[in-house]
Amino acid sequence: MQYENYYFLGIGGIGMSALARYFLHEGRRVAGYDRTPSPLTAELEREGALVHYDEAVERIPAPFRDPATTIVVYTPAVPTDHAEYRYFEAHGFTIEKRSQMLGHLAAGKYVMAVAGTHGKTTTSTLTAWLNRCLTGGGSAFLGGISKNFGSNLVLGEGARLAVEADEFDRSFLRLYPDAAVVTSADADHLDIYGTHEAVKEAFAQFIRQIRPQGALVIKEGVDVRIDNPAIEVYRYACDAPADFYARNLRTEAGGRCRFDLVLPDGTVDDCTLGVPGRVNIENAVAATALVWIAARREGRPLDREALRGALASFSGVKRRFELYVNTPSCVYMDDYAHHPRELAATLDSVAGIFPGRRITALFQPHLYTRTRDLHAAFAEALSKADEVVLLPIYPAREEPIEGISSELIARQITVPCRIVERERLADEVAAMDTDVVISFGAGNIDACCAAIAERLTEKA
Repeated sequence: MQYENYYFLGIGGIGMSALARYFLHEGRRVAGYDRTPSPLTAELEREGALVHYDEAVERIPAPFRDPATTIVVYTPAVPTDHAEYRYFEAHGFTIEKRSQMLGHLAAGKYVMAVAGTHGKTTTSTLTAWLNRCLTGGGSAFLGGISKNFGSNLVLGEGARLAVEADEFDRSFLRLYPDAAVVTSADADHLDIYGTHEAVKEAFAQFIRQIRPQGALVIKEGVDVRIDNPAIEVYRYACDAPADFYARNLRTEAGGRCRFDLVLPDGTVDDCTLGVPGRVNIENAVAATALVWIAARREGRPLDREALRGALASFSGVKRRFELYVNTPSCVYMDDYAHHPRELAATLDSVAGIFPGRRITALFQPHLYTRTRDLHAAFAEALSKADEVVLLPIYPAREEPIEGISSELIARQITVPCRIVERERLADEVAAMDTDVVISFGAGNIDACCAAIAERLTEKA
């Protein structure tokens, strides 16, 4: 890309900020707009980006107003009637979606893409960590902040590039991976797709775009058409026989798991994963499959000892099963889960780690449309907890829909449930009789985490 300046509409998004960081690293000038300040935007400003928070054309820095030297990158979460978007469009700027730009940067790389309606951030981050530990190199654009790398951008030597392939707005159809994982294809983003069948057809198209002689690794039981005859297809599972799976799975103190990792060419015995939860074992199996395929393509054997060490040293992703407090009398963790399947899987994992203990779930629904489409499934998943606290819906890019609120979920939950405002959440939790507490949501509930942890620690 031969532009001096890169302007990002929605620069504070997790995927957008990774691209902004990449171009800052490349010595280009970077600026952008976002709706609200955040730790991500503060970090970008420290790294040299010019960021503003008013939807105002006059706030666009002067060097970024020349279409000959500036390209505009936007996230689909920013509407096309946005004042700055309209300005750039009217003045002849090149405007590309985030996924288009990611496609450009993937050119010439061995692309290891992770797709799925849930599980993709941890799996892609694990893939990046395994690449680094097993080869000393590899790059990645991630959908979360890796605790091992301290960033959502990884730059390293070699051709391997791990990316999170996002199905929102069909963005992942801009990618043509060499190897891909599909973790799930559940009904989600129905405001974009309309039906679950349309979601599954988009995943089928993504699979068709895997390059010839490439490979697909798909979770056992995922119902998606596979009609790309030019690729190899592998299945994976957590603890049931498949091409890649974990066996002899046992949970140890603190929730970490020990297991034997079964690969097509043998078994890696006595592995441990550095983060707790059975759901993360499943993610680790998928990530290992990707690096096994890459190693075979490169004609090098997979280093078993290095793999064991990499799995054990994986620190996880911020807001993915992130533990804040862990004492005999009080546990508090936070998770990004915002789909019913994710909530159910995480609550099952928590129950397995802390058997017999009382679980309180705090959940902020994300989007009016998702709540409208999946309210019954949300209620069923949350009823796995012993008690539930709901926050009002986080609207993100949406306007309110009449009759759609958190009350719609609350009415169907079969355990004690209450709705509180986000500003009161920490005080409300501190006043409750709690044991194991976990907060969920893709909105701004994470802004409460530090206060909740502090109040629970004081109470303990």
